[in-house]
Amino acid sequence: MNETGVSEEEIFSLLNNAKKKDFTYQRVLSSMCTYPHEIAVKAHMQFIESNMGDFGLFKGTHDMEKEILLMLGSIYNCNSVEGYLTTGGTESNIQAIRAMRNFSRDKRSYDSSKVRPNIVVPASAHFSFDKISDILDIDVRKADLDYEMRVSVQSMESLIDENTLGLVAIAGSTEFGQIDPIEKISDLAVSHSLPLHIDAAFGGFVLPFLSTHPKFDFSLPGITSIAVDPHKMGLSTIPSGVLLFRNFEYLNHLRVHAPYLTVDTQYTLTGTRSGAAVAATYAVMKFLGKEGYTKVVDKCMDLTRYLVKKVQEIGIQPFIDPVMNVVTLDVPHPTALRARLSREYNWQVSITQDPKALRLVIMPHLDAEIIDCFVDDLKEALKDLEKN
Repeated sequence: MNETGVSEEEIFSLLNNAKKKDFTYQRVLSSMCTYPHEIAVKAHMQFIESNMGDFGLFKGTHDMEKEILLMLGSIYNCNSVEGYLTTGGTESNIQAIRAMRNFSRDKRSYDSSKVRPNIVVPASAHFSFDKISDILDIDVRKADLDYEMRVSVQSMESLIDENTLGLVAIAGSTEFGQIDPIEKISDLAVSHSLPLHIDAAFGGFVLPFLSTHPKFDFSLPGITSIAVDPHKMGLSTIPSGVLLFRNFEYLNHLRVHAPYLTVDTQYTLTGTRSGAAVAATYAVMKFLGKEGYTKVVDKCMDLTRYLVKKVQEIGIQPFIDPVMNVVTLDVPHPTALRARLSREYNWQVSITQDPKALRLVIMPHLDAEIIDCFVDDLKEALKDLEKN
């Protein structure tokens, strides 16, 4: 650190130089985040100092958080919903499984030093569940996927035993954008008297706004919690996640005494929480409404179909038919192709792990012109690989 400060002009010169090194989203087809809505940015800045870790000091911000939960509860068919805004899907998943563990521990009165509990998740589950295994010292059992990259319900059931805390299903998997057979998994959870957490970090602001989609919300009796990220398709600022519980019962198992705050109980993982993210999420949800989000999702799905059509014209097929705005392409040498697209053509794309395919996420910052440019470069990159 300097002995004395530098001028504002010098600071912004440094910031601008750093910004130039960042990718602009127009060249990014790998991220599930995008530019936040303008109204979200304005709201974020207005509440930049608000700390929801001690929400008794920021009652207006807390009121907005409660209204966000009510709005999401109406979308996800639950009028008794409880929860709070998190930093994103990873924190939401950690807390959902922690609530499962604590609920099961209190209900069964088992000795965690003698019993290693487990949860059953799809093999397609986000890598945050590997962190959960480490943090909470539980086994994460990964069930097999079918040919459409959805979890096998039979495989999930085969992994359940007397030490299983609960189940997890995915509504919009990170790699393939696929939706697990959640109705059947809900039935499985009910039949085994287990809680079911839905990771809808990406799909939560897509599926409700499609004309038709499988059920994935609290209308299904087995579902006890849902994670959704407004900073993805919700167009809020980063970091903005939400963890929802069907009712207070599971949230209450996250209770911690906080004697020196204006409210003496916390249910959150982080102490300090961004009130700015609350304001941003509240503002954009109120501003867009269901009609606005439907238009955003329709645009992304139209572009998804357009991309599939364009790549088919150059002989490339999707690995699976997209059910959301995530496209995986069956291409030769996907790892090498990804590297060439980045190095030679300045595109950021990604690849799936198993099986390997080129993965593209069609977010609101994209348009048909960008898709055309990408497909042209993809065609040339494939020719380059063939020559070598």
